[in-house]
Amino acid sequence: MELRVWAPDGLPEIQPGDDFLALLVEVLRADAAAEPGHALADGDVLVLTSKVVSKAEGRVVAADDREQAITDETVRVVATREHARGVTRIVENRLGLVMAAAGVDASNTPAGTVLLLPEDPDASARSLRAGLQEAFGVRLGLLVTDTAGRPWRQGVTDLTIGAAGVRLLDDLKGQLDSFGRPLEMTVTATADEIASAAELVKGKAAGRPLAVVRGLDVVTDDDGPGARTLARVGDDDMFHQGSAEAYAQGWKDAVEQRG
Repeated sequence: MELRVWAPDGLPEIQPGDDFLALLVEVLRADAAAEPGHALADGDVLVLTSKVVSKAEGRVVAADDREQAITDETVRVVATREHARGVTRIVENRLGLVMAAAGVDASNTPAGTVLLLPEDPDASARSLRAGLQEAFGVRLGLLVTDTAGRPWRQGVTDLTIGAAGVRLLDDLKGQLDSFGRPLEMTVTATADEIASAAELVKGKAAGRPLAVVRGLDVVTDDDGPGARTLARVGDDDMFHQGSAEAYAQGWKDAVEQRG
């Protein structure tokens, strides 16, 4: 198996109201003209940084409103921590994602502004996929990604927040390992692995928010259930609260039980 990943250049700074689909088509055609091997083909997955989708959809607010924007995007506070720069809030946002600051971001956006995540990243992915497939006449997958930290690992990585036409998970349960034992728990986060691979060539500050991933058999005929289904919520969430919040809740429950 061979995996190819590249990030076309030339996408301009996106402004609210831009014909984003037309700009993507222009960039992809120019890339194919400059590099013949880059002409889109059946099975390619296009990976877009959520920031450009947010900009095209006008999800820009004044930086002075950042804390209120975080509050507005929050449906559940998981943990808070005070530090020298203020307070970090880890929350579940309205998309079901557990992230710092609800995904409200001040990077790669004009001074004095912050970006909210797309209103409905799955709907954005479906719409863009349909337009790009019509423009290029090939079967494509499309992912919208964002950067997030992980509770027990240093550093950040990209994950999928919007998806269309991509098999998001690869369920290996029941298959045999190299010693002939059946796998019982393994489900690979395929979409998130693609998101991270794409980020390696896009980069955080390189001005290339689009990547093409080729060589994986993951593109589906239909749009699929969307990335919202990847969120671990409810009874599946073993870490519903941060440690301090869980401790406080334990004391509260104990007091209530004692009457």
